[in-house]
Formats: sequence, structure tokens, C-alpha cells
Amino acid sequence: MELETWPEDPELEAIRALARASSVLKRSSRDLSLAQYRVLSAIASGHERASHVAANLALGKPTVSAAVELLVQRRLIVRAEAHGDRRAESLRLTAAGEQLLADVEAEMRLRLRDLCARTPDGERLIEALVWLGRAVDERHRERREAGDCGHHEGAGL
Repeated sequence: MELETWPEDPELEAIRALARASSVLKRSSRDLSLAQYRVLSAIASGHERASHVAANLALGKPTVSAAVELLVQRRLIVRAEAHGDRRAESLRLTAAGEQLLADVEAEMRLRLRDLCARTPDGERLIEALVWLGRAVDERHRERREAGDCGHHEGAGL
């Protein structure tokens, strides 16, 4: 697929494309909001404490607490005492949580593959998105280390 004309403002075009792409991912599941998906995937990736989930996702503790409470009520995650720290709680996915996460991510993969197939170089697009994700993580880590945690939605950007 060739661009008929190069966009007048490619950065703005990219910003708008990312916003549209996120809505495609949001529609991958009627069972999880994007925030709930992010919390489940963070726990599955090894961030077992709610405070670590909040820090790593650049979400405020109230946002994470609300998502965690809902996921616990839905029996997708369970709380347990954190190993070595009675004051902290550890989170882990239940079998149902693992299955739902796997199902949602399978649907997200299908949607991403479909979008990539509509571009001139889908593999390169995926590679660029991985780079973008790493850049977001690095920027967030730097801000966290500098004490600028930005505890609100989207603060990782």
C-alpha cells in the first residue's frame, strides 16, 4: 500500500493513528476495559504488588485499586499477603483470569495482524511499535526516578 500523498503533518497523522489504533484494541474485548487489561497483563508479567502495577503503568493508585477490586470481584485475580511483607498484598491471576487474558490477547493479535496486512510493511510496523513501547517505558522510568510519577491516565507518555 502506497501513501497517495505524504501527509502535511506526519507527526499529527501518527498521533491520530495511535488514538484510532487504541480504539481497535479496546474493542477486542467486551469483557475487559483497556485499564483492566493493562492491570491483568502487568500482573501476568510479574508485577505482583498493586503499588508496582500503578508505578509501572503510570496509573494512579486509586485507578489501580478500583480495577483490582473489580477484577477480584470477577474472580480474575486474587489477593494474598506479599512474601516477606505483611503490610503489602500480592496479586495473581486465577485460572479464569489467565484464560480471559489469553482470549483477549488472541483477539488483539488478530486485529493487529489485520491492520499490519493493510500496510506496506507489517513486520516493520510491529518492530516500530515495540520500539515505541520501550521508549514509553524508558521515559516513564526516568520520570519515576526523577520523582515525577504523574499518577493519572496516560502519564507514561
